[in-house]
Amino acid sequence: MPRAIASLVCTAALAVTATACSGATNPGSAGNGTGPGYRVTPTSAPAKGSLSSVTWSLYAEPYTLDYALAYDYPPNTVLANVCEQLLRVTPDLKIEPGLAVKYDQPDPRTLVYTLRPNVKFHDGTTMTANDVVASLKRHTDPATGSPWGSAFKNVSSIKKTGPLEVTIRLSKPDVLFNELLAASPGTVESAATLAANGKDYGTPKGTVNCTGPFALDKWAQGDSITLKKNAAYWDPALIPKTDSLTFTFVEDPAARTNALRSGTADGGYMVPPTSLAQLRSSGKGQVLFGPNTAAADLAVLNYDGPLGDLKVRQALSLALDRKGIIKAAAGGVGVPAKAPAAQGAWALVPEKTAGYFDALPEPKYDVEAAKKLITEAGAKGRKITMVTSSLTPEISVVANAVQAAGRQIGLDVELKTVAPEAYSSIFVDPGARTGLDLVVTNGYDNTPDPLEFYQYLRTGDFGNYGNWSDAEFDAAFDRANAEPDPAERADLTAKLQEIAVRELPVIPLYEAPFTVYLGKRISGAPTGIAQLYYPWAATIGAAQ
Repeated sequence: MPRAIASLVCTAALAVTATACSGATNPGSAGNGTGPGYRVTPTSAPAKGSLSSVTWSLYAEPYTLDYALAYDYPPNTVLANVCEQLLRVTPDLKIEPGLAVKYDQPDPRTLVYTLRPNVKFHDGTTMTANDVVASLKRHTDPATGSPWGSAFKNVSSIKKTGPLEVTIRLSKPDVLFNELLAASPGTVESAATLAANGKDYGTPKGTVNCTGPFALDKWAQGDSITLKKNAAYWDPALIPKTDSLTFTFVEDPAARTNALRSGTADGGYMVPPTSLAQLRSSGKGQVLFGPNTAAADLAVLNYDGPLGDLKVRQALSLALDRKGIIKAAAGGVGVPAKAPAAQGAWALVPEKTAGYFDALPEPKYDVEAAKKLITEAGAKGRKITMVTSSLTPEISVVANAVQAAGRQIGLDVELKTVAPEAYSSIFVDPGARTGLDLVVTNGYDNTPDPLEFYQYLRTGDFGNYGNWSDAEFDAAFDRANAEPDPAERADLTAKLQEIAVRELPVIPLYEAPFTVYLGKRISGAPTGIAQLYYPWAATIGAAQ
C-alpha cells in the first residue's frame, strides 16, 4: 500500500497528482479477509471476450436514479455505471482521481479541483465547471431533500474559478468532505439536463445524462432498467465489454435464487444469505466474496426508554448469541463484530487495523452476567419495541434472536412488523421512529475511511437515529476530521471506536463479506462494496 505517498499528497498544501489520495485496503489484513469457508478477493477473473447483453438481478427496484437522493444499494448499484464523481473508489477501496484529474489544497479550508478535459455527457455535450457547481449545489438546496446534505455542513461556497476549475471553501477543515466526493456528493450531472427535467429528473418519467461508461436507455417501472454502452467513454480502460445491461427486480429471495440458478439472471450482488450454500454448490455459477465496509448492528432509536440505561444496552449485548445469528442470518459466512464499524471499513491504514481491533474486548455471550445487569438497572420486565420487516430475511432472523435474548434476561422485546418501504423510512424520516426503541442496520462506509462511519454518531447528525449525544465523542470527532494525515487520523478514529464500544449507542452484531454471484457465461465483475461507486459492469464480459 502506498501509505507514505498517500499521506504526502493528501496532507501537503500542494497540487495533488493523479495518484491515490486516500486509504487503500488489503482485504486480507483489513478485516473480512478470511473466515470459515470463504476468502475475500476484490475482483473476479478477467473477462475473455465481449457480450451483446447481460441481465443483472437487484433485490429491489431503485426508488430513484437521482444521484442526490440515492442512499441505498439498488439505486447506487445502477448509478455507479451511469454517473461519475470527481473522485473514484476502486475495487480494492482506494480513492483515485475521477472527473477531477487533480485537486489542490492551498490551505486547510480551500479545495481547488481541476476537471478532466473533453469529457462528454451521454447527449454529446461537454462537461464544464458549470455542471460541477450545479451538481454539487443541489445537495445544499433544501428543496432537493438530499440525504447527503450533511456532507456539505462545513461548505461555505462552491464556485467556478475557471472553465475547468471549481473552488470550494470550507468554514473549518473537513477531511471527510473531500473523501465523500468519491461518492454521491461528488456526482456530476449535466446542468442543462437538471434544469430541463425539473422534478422528473431521475424518475421513470425523466432521464439521467451523466458521463459514465453506460447510458440510461429505458426504465420500465416495475419491470426493469436497461443501460446501453457508451462507446465514447473517456477512460479507455473501462470501455464496456457488454453492449447492453438489463437490471431486473426480484424481491423474493427464493425467486431471486432460482433466477440466478436458472440463468434467467446472469448475476447479482448481495446474494441471499440463506441461499449461499445452495448457490455455491449449484454448478451453475460461482459465489465470490469481496471487501465490505458494512457491519450488522443494532441501532438504539430511543434513549428515553430502557435502552437509555447503559447497563441495559450492555446486558442486551451480552445476551446475544452472535455465532448463532451468523449461522442463521448470514449463511454461516461472517464473524462476530467487535465494534460498530466493520474491520473492512478500516482501509485507510490497513497495516494498523489489526492492532486497533486487538485492543478491543471480544464480544461475550454471557446470559447470567446480562441478567445481573438487568437487575441492577431495575429493568426487569420492561418493554422494548424492536422494528422488523420482510425487507430481507436476515432482519427478521436478527429480530427474533433479539426477542429470544430479551426473554432470557428479563426484557420484554416486542416486535413490530412494518412494510419494507416503512422500514427504509426509519433511516431518513425521524417521524417514522416514533414508538420504536431498536432497529437492525447494515451500516457501511462509502469511502475507505472509518471516520465516515463514526461521523453518524455525532450529536445532531442525520444518521444519529436515536439522537445519542456524548461531548467526549463529539470533541474527539472534530479532532479527527481536522487531521489530514491518514495515519494520525486513524489513531484519532480509534479513540472514537473505543468510546462507541464502551457506550454502545450501537450494539455490534456481525461482519460478513460482500457477495456476488456470476453465472458461468460471465466474468470480470468486481466483488466488493465498491460497486456502489465504481463502474463495475464495464469490466463484465464473456467468461470464455
